[in-house]
Amino acid sequence: MTPLSILELGRVRQGSDRRAALDEARTVAQHAERLGYRRIWVAEHHNMPAVTTAATSLVIAHIAAGTSTIRVGAGGVMLPNHAPYVIAEQFGTLETLFPGRIDLGLGRAPGTDQTTLRALRRSPASAENFPQDVLELQAFLAPDGEVGGIEAVPGSGTAVPLWILGSSMFGAQLAAHLGLPYGFASHFAPQMLHQALEYYRSHFKPSAQLDKPYALVGVNVIAADTDEEARYLATSQQMAFADLFRGVSGLMQPPVDDIDAYWTPAEKFQAGRMLGCSVIGSRDTVRAGLNKLVAETGADELMIVCDVFDPAKRLKSLEIVADLMA
Repeated sequence: MTPLSILELGRVRQGSDRRAALDEARTVAQHAERLGYRRIWVAEHHNMPAVTTAATSLVIAHIAAGTSTIRVGAGGVMLPNHAPYVIAEQFGTLETLFPGRIDLGLGRAPGTDQTTLRALRRSPASAENFPQDVLELQAFLAPDGEVGGIEAVPGSGTAVPLWILGSSMFGAQLAAHLGLPYGFASHFAPQMLHQALEYYRSHFKPSAQLDKPYALVGVNVIAADTDEEARYLATSQQMAFADLFRGVSGLMQPPVDDIDAYWTPAEKFQAGRMLGCSVIGSRDTVRAGLNKLVAETGADELMIVCDVFDPAKRLKSLEIVADLMA
């Protein structure tokens, strides 16, 4: 069985509100825990009305407090937006409260637009320090946990597992060099997936955290009773991508019967490239698609992205995936 995890963005649906979105995220985690999912990831995004996970460590605490065994991780914290010391304090606190259940995935992108980046008081040049910041964060979380006479309390000694997340060769190179697990964001940028995984595995250097490569692959999955129903449910995500291309920020929309009446041919093409790593359909279709993806990538873990408007149908989709992959 290939281990499964879930990417959670706390999406706000039309007709709902932000509190409901955060509570639904916890409900998804509780459901996933019962189904045997290994972990749930919470992603840092800013200035997006439909996404409530900007304060990533707080959302992780909300989810972890409502569950008991599933691992809860940042997928990821955009480290250029933060001082490594502060992240060590935050995730050391989480690990202290929920021992053995916290993962810290790190990304180099800002997770937002340039205007919001200025509001965060961060320079775009901060991304250039990403490798050094990862090492500093790792040092703050290490058993001795002291850097330059400074200790991150209660982060020191917690050794929270670090992951490198990315969608390009840069992340693969860094993860291989540092001997860390690597997650590829193929759910929205699949173009470099195979090249990045090949480099990561062939250049991996064992570390104190990890003795051999461990690769997580993101995939959009919507499973339903029929192919037709699944394709219908998928239109909510497709509309969100069309709006992204248009520079429109809005809440998650209910599915539509005719997606081609919503987007232009150019938007359809662009969305098709970004959502190329998707498996949408009935049980048989999803089983075949996921088995093919695992065979082609050798994924050690699949991160399921299930953007469905109806909360009950989203839970059902995740249940179908868990059943198939078991």
